[in-house]
Amino acid sequence: MTHKPLGQIFKEMGLVTEYDIQQALAKQKETGEAIGQILVGNGLVTEVDLSRALAEQKGMEFVDLEKVEIPPEVIDLIDHTTAETFQVMPLEFDGSTLVVAVSRPDNLSVLDDLRFSLPEVSNFKARVANEEQVKKAIETYYQDGRSNMDELLAGVGTAALESDGATDLAQLEADANAGPVVKLLNMVLLQAIRDRAADIHLEPFEHEFKVRYRVDGVLYEMMPPPIHLARAVISRVKVMASLDIAETRLPQDGRIELNVGGNPIDLRVSTLPTMYGESVVLRILDRSNLALDLEKLGFRPDELDAFRNLVAKPNGIILVTGPTGSGKTTTLYSVLMEANSVDVKIITTEDPVEYDLEGVIQVQVQEEIGLTFADCLRSILRQDPDKILVGEVRDLETAQIAVESSLTGHIVYSTLHTNDAPSSVTRILDLGLEPFLIAATLEGVIAQRLARRICLNCKTPYDPTEQELYELELTATETQGREFYFGKGCKSCNGTGYKGRVALFEMMIVNDRLRDLIMNSASTAELRSAAREDGMRTLRDSGLLHIYDGISTIEEVVRETISTV
Repeated sequence: MTHKPLGQIFKEMGLVTEYDIQQALAKQKETGEAIGQILVGNGLVTEVDLSRALAEQKGMEFVDLEKVEIPPEVIDLIDHTTAETFQVMPLEFDGSTLVVAVSRPDNLSVLDDLRFSLPEVSNFKARVANEEQVKKAIETYYQDGRSNMDELLAGVGTAALESDGATDLAQLEADANAGPVVKLLNMVLLQAIRDRAADIHLEPFEHEFKVRYRVDGVLYEMMPPPIHLARAVISRVKVMASLDIAETRLPQDGRIELNVGGNPIDLRVSTLPTMYGESVVLRILDRSNLALDLEKLGFRPDELDAFRNLVAKPNGIILVTGPTGSGKTTTLYSVLMEANSVDVKIITTEDPVEYDLEGVIQVQVQEEIGLTFADCLRSILRQDPDKILVGEVRDLETAQIAVESSLTGHIVYSTLHTNDAPSSVTRILDLGLEPFLIAATLEGVIAQRLARRICLNCKTPYDPTEQELYELELTATETQGREFYFGKGCKSCNGTGYKGRVALFEMMIVNDRLRDLIMNSASTAELRSAAREDGMRTLRDSGLLHIYDGISTIEEVVRETISTV
């Protein structure tokens, strides 16, 4: 179907002339900006005019939200979280079809998301509204600015969901598929995704059922659902992840695939039996926000050049180290994607495979059937790879095979869990690997952390206290003339003062001096001292630069690097 050009629609509406259109088209060739936005910027049409024209172009109805009154019973069909997440407003409901206002007529996949979120509604129909009007309507009709958890829970009866402790499969399935339970879990998921959470924790205790999100590395608690809903909600998660809902004695792992707002979302599910039921953690893997680009990881120009030279080596072992959730996988995936080409064969062995990398052969470790990292690595070597990624060096056998792989002309990337780069050598020695093998194969170690960024909307200058400077091992004289910032807290950052994270890097490139020290089983302190003398920037040094640049705070950098100094 051929759509009528926007310029022509505006001309037919009597808002622009042919000359205006030609001028806009000329500017579009220069800037690449959409013609509608150019005409808005020139003051020839309004944002509402643009929305009306886009609706006509797509053959959809336009609605002016300032001229409609939405009944409360229709508003109640979509909670605040769902409305804000998808940027939609309910307009009409005839008992089967719900009419909603959307701001983007090019993304009608939002209707599929609503079907997932509102299984009780049979049909959906979209009308186009101005984006600002949609936002204003959400603020107006959901004045308290929070999800209607209270209303939702008030409508959940306890009789059908209370349990006497018996495990009845039919009852479990019925509870898991109960409408209120489905809606509650959907609301929890959507809220977490909207707030950029990395993990969702569902934790039953003796007298409460906690729901917590991890945002930018920090856990926050949301309003807890009633304790009697715990088993039903957790059963619902297990159903969605295709897990055995009757098995509550053993840990289970699964995966859920969602599509939210047109964006693919993967949820990695882990269950753990506890005294008061199963604890569940859902790791949110948002593929739309995954930026596998070395230049977007946060390296400074000099660090990026050194890192690229390091990972481009034809053989050897390169390690990325840091605690869980520090971005190790993202860093290594970015390395692989930059190297990924038709003449390079890349194979990975991971536990679990977090993201699907096009053009890369990825193998899932399955220790329950005897497929370990070591077993995978042996088989990978017979597949004629050029580059190998081993998810983690966990034991001596895996370390030995990785060494053998590097000695036979392969470059091996892997991860460790250590506090800093120099201690990685000590960790591998503790596994039982001979010092001369480490010295011969190890090319470099990158330690990393993720520190929270100051929210740009509430960023405020301040003078640090003597205690804060002491924690950084700095004096007032050393910081004279420098500006320091913190986030006061605002709506944009949910009052935390932080929004997003920035990477801190510590890169230890193994040179001849360090190889001699490794050969002689030098201590971590000796390796760190030598690496610093050779120009290594520590995690604390990296954090200081981010503080001086006004990107992060003293408190945050100290928190993330306290174990490395």
